[in-house]
Amino acid sequence: MAVATGLAIPAAMATPAAAAPQPVRFIYVANTQSDSVSVIDTATSKVTTTIPVGRNPLEIAISPNGARAYVTNQGSDTVSVINTATNKVTTTIPVDDYPLGIVVSPRGTRLYVTNTQSDSVSVINTATNKVTTTIPVGHHPFRVAISPNGTRAYVTNQDSDSVSVINTATNKVTTTIPVGHHPFGVAISPNGTRAYVTNQDSDSVSVINTATNKVTTTIPVGHHPFRVAISPNGTRAYVTNLDSDTVLVIDTATSVIIATIAVGRNPFGVAISPDGTRVYVTNLSADSVSVIDTAANKVTATISVGDGPFGIAAGRAVHWSRASTKVRQA
Repeated sequence: MAVATGLAIPAAMATPAAAAPQPVRFIYVANTQSDSVSVIDTATSKVTTTIPVGRNPLEIAISPNGARAYVTNQGSDTVSVINTATNKVTTTIPVDDYPLGIVVSPRGTRLYVTNTQSDSVSVINTATNKVTTTIPVGHHPFRVAISPNGTRAYVTNQDSDSVSVINTATNKVTTTIPVGHHPFGVAISPNGTRAYVTNQDSDSVSVINTATNKVTTTIPVGHHPFRVAISPNGTRAYVTNLDSDTVLVIDTATSVIIATIAVGRNPFGVAISPDGTRVYVTNLSADSVSVIDTAANKVTATISVGDGPFGIAAGRAVHWSRASTKVRQA
């Protein structure tokens, strides 16, 4: 099953070597049918705030310093900018038709947004909140990921069965890589050597060598894989299988599935805490988020959120005030 193009979906800044990864305090969830974002306090596994955004919000990206959350609103053709200290929308940025995927550059200076109906990627300057350029890519681009050094962006093109590789210095597509049928999700390993792409209608994950831009391995997974996330240490890949109601855990060294975790109905989005101890999964048809303990590979909590939870993101360097429990810029 390919995601319909009309997509009203039915019911890194480097860490200093001496510093330990900071535990994430808040998780942001885009509720596509509620036109809202749920904010989850990870200490209590409770929704603390619900933020109104544009129509049909789909994906979320957090700035490297944790100060901003960026949300694509497919039905409004916009990106909402949320101040995470106040959990208020401060700016709304117009983009092209049906924005879906979004990623922030490692230094936080640029946003890359896939426009599904325009076959393009909008590049946004985060200082001005303006689109500075629009890059043509393949047919129906869905997700976008960026290399750890910020020099390359990788875009899945659903109806071209390909991945476009963008040189971020020139904002030009330098390579197009054939993958499986109807690719959706994409994630880059922390060392930048591999890209992982979920192929919805091939029930597989393509592993791309980023030095050669060739697929080196194809891993069979569950039914209709949508999203993939890589652990901070690069040893595990987590894949959501929409029609299997599972998350698969892949050993990246061997490309072998080492665990299958039952979650809620139609798991879709996936995010990993910066310390790698928790995985958060949106269950599209259950209006919930499953919390997975990565040591045990078991669901430890299920959190009710808004209607049709889709994208999900965890801040990498978020501080908080014990007095207010509000996020503050690091």
